[in-house]
Amino acid sequence: MNFKLGEFVRFVEERREGYITRIIDDTTIAVTDEEGFEIPVLASQVTRVHGHSTESDENNKIDVQGPAEFISTGIFLAVASDKKAGAVVHFHIINTSSFQLLLTLNTEKQNKFKGEFSGLIKASSSAELYSASLNELDQWPKIHLQILCYTPNPTMISKPIEYSEKFRAKDFAGSKKNSPYLDQPAWLIQLDASEPLIDPQKLLESFFKPAAEKQVLDNPGKEVDLHIEKLRDDYQFLNSSEILDIQINHFRKSLDAAIVHKIPSIIFIHGSGNGTLRNEIHKIISKHAQVKTFMDAHKERFGYGATEVFFK
Repeated sequence: MNFKLGEFVRFVEERREGYITRIIDDTTIAVTDEEGFEIPVLASQVTRVHGHSTESDENNKIDVQGPAEFISTGIFLAVASDKKAGAVVHFHIINTSSFQLLLTLNTEKQNKFKGEFSGLIKASSSAELYSASLNELDQWPKIHLQILCYTPNPTMISKPIEYSEKFRAKDFAGSKKNSPYLDQPAWLIQLDASEPLIDPQKLLESFFKPAAEKQVLDNPGKEVDLHIEKLRDDYQFLNSSEILDIQINHFRKSLDAAIVHKIPSIIFIHGSGNGTLRNEIHKIISKHAQVKTFMDAHKERFGYGATEVFFK
């Protein structure tokens, strides 16, 4: 089987098509259609759709003429979502340094190793190394990167880089950052970052910090959207319990801010869904001393997906 994650395929015997979001085994893949349903299917029962195929690793490399000044650091591992199949992420190496990189990537699972990528990465360029399914995050293998840095410059030398990691959901808690080499947001890990030096004076001052200033609450406005994709960039990696905690925490802060700014009423957009978030919000505001009443807001716009809270 020569299919890859993120490729666009069409079913041979059905009028259905979608993106490959999981490699189940040597003969079976999972395809997610336009309606978001993931369908297991034999690889022999699908065919690539021309014009949608994943570009080769060679085409993914971006060769940009490096600057005249030698740049000795700037090697990153980037994890970016597939632009078409959101359930797939791609691992890239981004080399903003002036070194050429001789790189290998191996994966480890149950003490078994598999070579996934080897190649030469030019200065000021990037390359795709590996792909994985977000639906199988807990089953991701441990990755091992080994990098040799080369330059004909007789005055520069760099130590080999070794990086090993078993990724968990918490590793993607930070915000994505834009990268000019990928032209899309990604989680970035600098592989050649120098060890931070400890300043004794700053360390001493940290033990005698003054009392924290009083927190300033920003005006939340008339409407607050509690959909998780509006609150966190890494929502794909969160389970349902973590998502609910984040939404409730943001709701409480916005509720307090509305009271501080003496807003007569505020609308919380929580969506319909299974009603869990809506019920939790209603429990809180039904017992709140500053809440006069509450009701479903603008049913013509939100149906039962929003609640308006009126304050005393």
